[in-house]
Amino acid sequence: MNAIRHSLFIKRMVAFELALCSQFNRASHVRVIKSLFAFISRLGDGIFWYTLIALLPLIYGSAALGAALHMSIVGALALALYKAIKSVTERPRPCVVKQELLLGTAPLDQYSFPSGHTMHAVSFTLVALHYYPELAIVLLPFTALVALSRVVLALHYPTDVLCGALLGGGLALLSFTISG
Repeated sequence: MNAIRHSLFIKRMVAFELALCSQFNRASHVRVIKSLFAFISRLGDGIFWYTLIALLPLIYGSAALGAALHMSIVGALALALYKAIKSVTERPRPCVVKQELLLGTAPLDQYSFPSGHTMHAVSFTLVALHYYPELAIVLLPFTALVALSRVVLALHYPTDVLCGALLGGGLALLSFTISG
């Protein structure tokens, strides 16, 4: 009986998430919105973060080398973690499950869970803000847009994004504990 309830719960959750994906994906039917989120997503592929890491020492001097190194290490760990989780979960992307969703940009890999873009955005943002809180005015909205773009573009379910954010936040917090 518990297995049946569990199965029904999972089916309802998937249906609920697909309905949410459809709602968010409607925004991408407006060309300018789709283009904006595709651009944000492309920046979130790494371009924005690598540029920030490179610029920190130029803006803040050699004292920022530690922050740049910290971000680089957290980024490498996030990459390894998300690849490991994706290889185990193998959750198909919403655009594969529900083909009527408008795919906003090509995915970087096959699977959906967790959102690596969101994991990286949250972890990089938290580490950067630890050193330079004044960057919040740029990093917080950008991180939110990256996370939102993943659902709007039909690349991720909301739980992929939520779990990516939690994993990224946890990774950043763990890095602060280890680094002292």
